[in-house]
Amino acid sequence: MKLKMHAYLILLLLAFPFAEVMADTYEDAIKVFRNAGESGSFFKKSYGYAVFPNIGKAGFIVGGSYGKGKVYFASGDFVGDAKVYKGNIGWQLGGQVFSQILFFEDKRAFDEFTNGNFEFSADASAVAITAGASASASTAGSSAGISGGRNDATTVGSYFKGVATFTVARGGLMYEAAVGGQKYKFFPK
Repeated sequence: MKLKMHAYLILLLLAFPFAEVMADTYEDAIKVFRNAGESGSFFKKSYGYAVFPNIGKAGFIVGGSYGKGKVYFASGDFVGDAKVYKGNIGWQLGGQVFSQILFFEDKRAFDEFTNGNFEFSADASAVAITAGASASASTAGSSAGISGGRNDATTVGSYFKGVATFTVARGGLMYEAAVGGQKYKFFPK
């Protein structure tokens, strides 16, 4: 049984590089977030945003995630590319794909993200197919939300240190109670 689970995890991790082949375009992901619940209002009140159409995640005790994104000013002007990485350890099993957008409240938060490595989060979540529930905890507090499908974004906190994060579950099944953090790298155009 353990051998089968390890083989399953290895297959999921090997599939991450191919996730972009089945990806929506960045424009499609932005449209989903513009039309999805509370996230739509953040386009009007943010300094800029980073969108990740597909973030793949897998784990069996040790897990990780990876995704590529693009960073824009609120006006829609492209600024550069970004990558997100996450490593964690704890109770976890499965794999999932989700879209994520980060809104930057002001120039300070935007500059902090685009000036190097940006990091945050310690979380626990459970996502099944396109409906999900998530909870997030950090040194600033905690939050929770639900994503009912591609047109419903779940809030993973309001602005915290000038950044608000929204996710939409795309598919998969992941059970997780693990500690880890997301790291973002920015590459100017």
